[in-house]
Amino acid sequence: MKIPTSLKHKPVITVENYEQVDGLNANRSDAKGLSIGLAQWNDRGLVEASAKVWRYTGEKWSRQSEELPLNRVLDLAILLCRTSLYFQDAYRFPKYYDPEHPAIDRIGLQGDAMSVEVCTDNPMIDTDIRLLADALSQDGERLGERFRVLSDMLKQMGY
Repeated sequence: MKIPTSLKHKPVITVENYEQVDGLNANRSDAKGLSIGLAQWNDRGLVEASAKVWRYTGEKWSRQSEELPLNRVLDLAILLCRTSLYFQDAYRFPKYYDPEHPAIDRIGLQGDAMSVEVCTDNPMIDTDIRLLADALSQDGERLGERFRVLSDMLKQMGY
């Protein structure tokens, strides 16, 4: 299925077969494609690039398709990497976190820092953190493969 080019997001670089590689949803995903292109929210004279996940309901392109500015795509990748790194040692805490010190890290970005912490406002955090740890563990092979590919590409780019 081809990603539409007549909608507001203008795809430039595409992955038309994303449904075949979408993690646990591979071969049965409603996420049919990915694209890097021109953002749908561009104003006159201001052009921004964005990434988009294209979802298809079986009848039409879904309004739940997500478009993200490229920095947010990378910020999510950074957060996922830091989360995965955190859970490598979280077993050391009886609750998988320290309720007195929920901060995990501050990651410097553009003059400030992204504060990463356990969400202690979540009333089910003691259960949910273990569920997330289990989910990440079960998805370890798929995530690990993507982390390795990302690492290799970053090295090729000089990072």
